[in-house]
Amino acid sequence: MIQPIVKDPIFLGRKSRETTAEDLPIAQDLLDTLAAHKDGCVGMAANMIGQAVRIIAFDNEGSYMVMLNPEIVKCAGQYETEEGCLSLEGVRKTKRYRSIKVQYQNEKLQIRLKTFTGWTAQIIQHEIDHCNGILI
Repeated sequence: MIQPIVKDPIFLGRKSRETTAEDLPIAQDLLDTLAAHKDGCVGMAANMIGQAVRIIAFDNEGSYMVMLNPEIVKCAGQYETEEGCLSLEGVRKTKRYRSIKVQYQNEKLQIRLKTFTGWTAQIIQHEIDHCNGILI
């Protein structure tokens, strides 16, 4: 189900809790909401739709991917960039990494480890920041 976008910086500034099997329906809402905003958005975290759980969804080179409980375990190649966000107005400067290794669970709650680079890595970092209560 498409959900409204949360813009409250106090809510968005809180750390999200670990995701459990009971939270799996939130992943589908996140995907539905991301697809509805595809013209201006490439990634979302669950807190952006009012759910303070560690779930992100993003465009992974043309198809959507969901991660539960994502954590960056390795990063390399720091650079400075500017980003926007559906939950915030304007564009802000931030630091990102060109390559990241992420440990996460898929929708079957299986633990996975994958390396991402470039634009996809930047999107994932932005969404994991949301899970950690960090706003650009």
